Amino acid sequence: MEKITEAINRTKAYYCVECGKCTSACPLSRFGDYSPDRVVERALIGLPVRPDLSVWSCLTCGRCKEICTYGVDYPEFIRRVRSIARDEREQGICAHGELFSVMRLLARPSAPPQKRLYWISKDLKVRDKGDILYFTGCLPYFDIVFRDLGLHTVEIARSTVKILNKLDVEPVVMNDEVCCGHDLFWNGDIEPFKRLGALNIQHIKSRGARKVIFSCPEGYRTFKLDYPEFFEFDFELLHISEFLAERIEEGTVDFRTIDAPVTYHDPCRLGRHLGIYDPPRRVLSAIAPNFVEMASNRENSLCCGTSGWTNCDSFAEEIRGERLKEGVETGAQIMITTCPKCLIHFTCHMSNRPREYNLKIVPFEVFVARAMGLEETTE
Repeated sequence: MEKITEAINRTKAYYCVECGKCTSACPLSRFGDYSPDRVVERALIGLPVRPDLSVWSCLTCGRCKEICTYGVDYPEFIRRVRSIARDEREQGICAHGELFSVMRLLARPSAPPQKRLYWISKDLKVRDKGDILYFTGCLPYFDIVFRDLGLHTVEIARSTVKILNKLDVEPVVMNDEVCCGHDLFWNGDIEPFKRLGALNIQHIKSRGARKVIFSCPEGYRTFKLDYPEFFEFDFELLHISEFLAERIEEGTVDFRTIDAPVTYHDPCRLGRHLGIYDPPRRVLSAIAPNFVEMASNRENSLCCGTSGWTNCDSFAEEIRGERLKEGVETGAQIMITTCPKCLIHFTCHMSNRPREYNLKIVPFEVFVARAMGLEETTE
């Protein structure tokens, strides 16, 4: 009970007046009987917040927090309750449990050496030490796990390095980099998360980096909002879209424009969690004059249906389908996303419905690299 009280106090859940705004905004409530204010109500009146589906179903997308008049941080409340549940040996249903196994393995002192840099092709210029470091995140792991979907997520990493090279940056990349721990953190598994974080901070400092660039919103969010609670560091953090937007302002980057209509999906972590809406749009608008917004965009954007690989169920599929239909309704031929997980989830959904969506999902970095005239060498 003491831990629940702390969760209530740290997230301002005691301000909840059960107005129902959070439920009206919640993507899950559209397709099932899920209500954030009911979960909070149980905690406030002293009833046990059971570690059941009400805790593990939450997408932690942040739409409820965005609309709450009283500033209740429901996603953080859920994260803390999940941590309590983990202490009681309860956890949600993991859609890709092997990824959690990899994270926990990497967090061990006796973890085997990795071969993370197999994606570095001969045309890429990278360094072992330097001022600017590129944090690749879980792209090498996803590349193996989700290859059956026809995805090669390391192309995101390759494209990012090509973009940086074109702008006269030879980034540091690390073979001893580990997962940022985002999914462990949001599933309540705090100790391995802290071990992964400590390793990453140690390795980055040893490279002398003063700026770290991310292509993954979850890694960026973890470093920017979660790591500072546990670790001290002073290097600057930037998403690749912010880096490019700065270069556009300086007039140091050129793009080939395309006439095809293009739309953009705001990932929850980059958008609502970090408030980064304009930089990706600034870049995309410079490439695609016919950029169009979906009905739900920016802080109102729909989630891709799953976060942290937990409870990827029929409700998640419904949410995914609704988001893709919004993309189709814009008339766009291409939907851009800055999140590898959103790419995976949308591609997975569409692979089971090949004729339902006349839409191509393209990673932001790959789209930008093509617009910069960079060839996609994969040798």
